[in-house]
Amino acid sequence: MRFIACLTRLQFNVLTLRLCFTGLCVLLLACAVVAPSNAQALKRRALTGRNVAVVVDERLAVLRSEPTLSAPLTQRLRRGRMVTIIGTRRTADSVTFHRVALTRRTRGWLQAESIASPFRAGDDVRLLNLIRASEEFDRIARASIFLDAFTNSPLRPAVLMLYGEAAEASAEKLSREAQRRLDDGEMRANGAPAHSYFLNYAGLDRFNRAGIKFTFDRATKRFHYDGASWREIIRRHPRSAESAPARQRLESLSVGPVR
Repeated sequence: MRFIACLTRLQFNVLTLRLCFTGLCVLLLACAVVAPSNAQALKRRALTGRNVAVVVDERLAVLRSEPTLSAPLTQRLRRGRMVTIIGTRRTADSVTFHRVALTRRTRGWLQAESIASPFRAGDDVRLLNLIRASEEFDRIARASIFLDAFTNSPLRPAVLMLYGEAAEASAEKLSREAQRRLDDGEMRANGAPAHSYFLNYAGLDRFNRAGIKFTFDRATKRFHYDGASWREIIRRHPRSAESAPARQRLESLSVGPVR
């Protein structure tokens, strides 16, 4: 009887270990799934820090070990990367560098013009000038950074207008590309609705990731920007100089009632 009792306890302990192991695996999987969302949320919250900045010109965003253009590079930072400014130094050849922290362990020096901060006077003007000088998707991406970071800037209506115009210009280009690359015969052969091929067109992917939505006119086989930024101008900045042009844009697209 004693042997049977010991065996029973052993089986129970093995079962308990299996259940614990299974639970641990489920927990780790859940963490892996949730991690990107939490990381993104932290990235968004970082915008409220007084020393936070965002990479706006990736061509200059070279993290260096010392505040000089001849210093070895540590890594290149992508556009939209958030950093924390912890120091500033100006070199003899009139180049300003910021010492920045990427993580608790990763630090280095970035050229000042590669980043912008909503807490530094004049950075919204500088970023607006960069947006105006940019083309196609670069203009959209930098305008998106502005709208995320500079929530209280008086220049928002101008950026919203540029954002919408760039999105509509991209819609025109995407329409031509899709019409050229999508073969009518192949679409008919598979039996799927023709408009579904256009709305699944691979050229839309990076715009979808950027949060831009397009409508599709089946008769003309053309994409159009849905007008979200122009609606925001009318709703939040009705007295701005951009309000009337935004209204005209929406009316010309017939994308819904203007309020």
